[in-house]
Amino acid sequence: MLSKTCEYALRAMIYIAQQSRDGSTTNIKKIAAEINSPELFIGKILQALSKHGFLKSSKGRNGGFYISDAEAKHSLADIITAIDGDKIFAGCGIGLAYCSETNPCPIHNTYKAARDQLYEIYGKTTLSQFRTEKCGEKLQLRRE
Repeated sequence: MLSKTCEYALRAMIYIAQQSRDGSTTNIKKIAAEINSPELFIGKILQALSKHGFLKSSKGRNGGFYISDAEAKHSLADIITAIDGDKIFAGCGIGLAYCSETNPCPIHNTYKAARDQLYEIYGKTTLSQFRTEKCGEKLQLRRE
């Protein structure tokens, strides 16, 4: 349902949110290793998210990426939309161009309910919820 790029983005953002809860930065090598992502690939994703204001980066010897308290207020839905667009929350479940409220496909109404529920789940979940000590200890990012 989510693109691989979006999955990497979410895992990276969660990891960075956890690591920067005390103001620390995390470098790209560590992020890539922890979420099992190619370094250059995750670097491009994080640069794009940084340009959109989802996280900050600092250069230099102790540089890296970090997420402030203000940025941690972003929902997972915000990140998904920035990476994949709003198709998962607004599009047809099977990608039909003609499908709409006035011209629904056979799965339109059922999928719309599921799609709305997904938006509610991702929209209510913020990066700050992953910053707690308890969550940081228990969360293990999926490795492929």
